[in-house]
Amino acid sequence: MDKTFTLGDKTINRLGYGAMRITGDGIWGEPADRGNAVSVLKRVVELGVNFIDTADAYGPEVSENLIHEALYPYDGLVIATKGGLTRQGPGIWTPDGSPEHLREALDASLKRLGVEQIELYQFHRPDPDVPYETSIKALVALQEQGKIKHLGVSNVNTEQLEQAMELATIVSVQNNYSVLNRDSEAVLQMCQEHGIMFIPYFPIGGNTGGLNEQVLQSVADKHGATVRQIGLAWLLQHSPVMVPIPGTANVTHLEENMRALDIELDQQDIERLDALTSQG
Repeated sequence: MDKTFTLGDKTINRLGYGAMRITGDGIWGEPADRGNAVSVLKRVVELGVNFIDTADAYGPEVSENLIHEALYPYDGLVIATKGGLTRQGPGIWTPDGSPEHLREALDASLKRLGVEQIELYQFHRPDPDVPYETSIKALVALQEQGKIKHLGVSNVNTEQLEQAMELATIVSVQNNYSVLNRDSEAVLQMCQEHGIMFIPYFPIGGNTGGLNEQVLQSVADKHGATVRQIGLAWLLQHSPVMVPIPGTANVTHLEENMRALDIELDQQDIERLDALTSQG
């Protein structure tokens, strides 16, 4: 299993970090312990992670500010962020794919992160009130201005991905995907065919009860691992374009997640895990 992925002129390690959960409850406001959040981010890099995913909507603004505080000037790191969602309160997410909002969101992320160019900027979610083509064209224009190095999309189906690829060079897709949630399997296959990085979020997902729980726990016991580690190991072995971004605000959990890189699932393990479904 290759443990790295090439993104443009950068080589990134295939187990990244998602910086959503370093904010407050409901992904809203400041964390209860800001010092702990900074320590977690520093430990992420110490463990060899060089791909960190965030978004302006995480907090909002909080995650990007913490990343700047803990990791600037990002030596050897790829900081990926997203725009296109607005926040009105804990757990409330509203799409805004208008060109005006995307321009403002990008400029604000540049300022918070302290950079002149975002390494990877992802359109967070299609806006049903704005034609998808309009949103992507707005991001292409910002890329042509030099504010974005690479473009990615998130929460897309195959038709939206195909449309985006016709308008821009798309280097990444970030969708909800796991051993128990493979609704985006067709999108993953498109990414694999075109060498596009696939960033799965919620690395377990689905229903872990019943048969699912038994199988996952059985495989975990065999490897002296946790169910979460097995879920991450399966993702890494399922496709070479997969770059999982497990997120946590706990250093112990972070270190546990990283040990998934050392788990080698055998063919029997893979067959048993492939057979799992979201229904359990």
